[in-house]
Amino acid sequence: MPVQVIRKNLFFKPDSSRVVARFFNNGDARTINLVHRIMGLDEEMVKKELQVTFDEFRSRHRNISEIFLKHANNYRHLIESIGIKYDELSLDRRLLIGSYSTLEYSLEAAALFNPSIVEDFDQSFLAEGEKRVIISFRATGEGHLSSIVFRKGILDASNNLKMVEAHKHIDLPHIIKKKSYNKKRFMKKMEEMNIPKKYSTPIMDTLPNRFEYYTIKEAVRKILAEDIDESKRRALREMTWLVNSYYDIEFNKDSKISGRAILPISSSESRGIEDARFVRFTDDDGTEKMYATYTAYDGFTILPKLLSTNDFINFRVMPMHGNGAQNKNFALFPRKIKGKYAMLARIDGVNNYLFYSNRITLWNDPIKIQEPKFPWEFTQIGNCGSPIYTDEGWLVITHGVGSMRRYCIGVSLLDLEDPTIEIGRLKEPLLTPLEEERNGYVPNVVYSCGSIIHNNHLILPYAVSDYASSYVTVNMDELLAELKSE
Repeated sequence: MPVQVIRKNLFFKPDSSRVVARFFNNGDARTINLVHRIMGLDEEMVKKELQVTFDEFRSRHRNISEIFLKHANNYRHLIESIGIKYDELSLDRRLLIGSYSTLEYSLEAAALFNPSIVEDFDQSFLAEGEKRVIISFRATGEGHLSSIVFRKGILDASNNLKMVEAHKHIDLPHIIKKKSYNKKRFMKKMEEMNIPKKYSTPIMDTLPNRFEYYTIKEAVRKILAEDIDESKRRALREMTWLVNSYYDIEFNKDSKISGRAILPISSSESRGIEDARFVRFTDDDGTEKMYATYTAYDGFTILPKLLSTNDFINFRVMPMHGNGAQNKNFALFPRKIKGKYAMLARIDGVNNYLFYSNRITLWNDPIKIQEPKFPWEFTQIGNCGSPIYTDEGWLVITHGVGSMRRYCIGVSLLDLEDPTIEIGRLKEPLLTPLEEERNGYVPNVVYSCGSIIHNNHLILPYAVSDYASSYVTVNMDELLAELKSE
């Protein structure tokens, strides 16, 4: 008997008016010509042209002058290389240079999809039966570049979601590169990435057991400047790619959560941050932290990464290591199992795997726990977010791919103590694309990156054909009864 699914009449659609001011690199030669042209203007003309830009864009961004100065400063060394003393430029001239080094980027111009929902840490001043939640989305704009954006809302006693209006002004975070690295772990990750030791060892041998970010960056930069063969150059670029994958980001404390966006920062994610699966994690001592696993993509290579935060203001980003840290679909369990972290993933692109680890970034020796079983998932089966604890077992929302590459959402129940044991799996999908949901950037897809339970109902946000998002609710008693009967 099919489980009843209640679709809610709330839709999250891409909003092309939500723009962010990003650095625009015009290339050294064109920038030098541009600077010469700006230097040809007298101060009165500089002030006039700057005012025109301020009048047109100040209402669309917070602290636009601060952004211009930051972007102008990116060209400090280039400007000084042509004999211009940067510090002697007037403030207005620097601001004008910065304005030509800035562009507006529409985060959600193409899509707002693959949502993940978590309970907010702040549950104050709510009525009985209400819960404050944060929903993350994969936002896609020009060039199919994916980033992470957020919305906040309140679920009421009837599981209706009341959203806070999205903030129009969007802030980018301050980037803080990790200051030091563990040499042994770094070398192990290079082995996993198949970076030849003959290229990496001469550099690593000169470094202490803990080394600084700029130490290895400078060592690699010097060798790259030499006349070396392409294989060595590629290996050294991959070392740079790896060291850039560790970083912290920090948003202004006065920004709204819906006004924060996490865009690709390191070279490992230059083509996108894909499908963040957020989970509220409770450690053995009762402390809590938000984690998210996501896929970093540079156009060629996939790198699973881990993001953590206590407040959605400060985030730490780290690559995951180990022989299983490959492919997509990583989803962290919300608590340890028998003293170890646990993770689901689809490392071979087809089947569901389980990992255990003493370290949250190290994932070795995956155990296959699920294979495609029913026709609607014959192509592949994977998770749709972190497992959810219930007294009856771990509730795992899955995705299955069938004929015509149609994505459907299913549900499995795994044993609490031993998640390799499948208690039950729905024979039929819980959610399939309706006729009106079949058209989008990628047709015939429903997909999710994370759900919660509220008022004894599964709250399942889902993407509609990689374009927009909505959500459904499912009675947990009915769902668990069906799973156990299977």
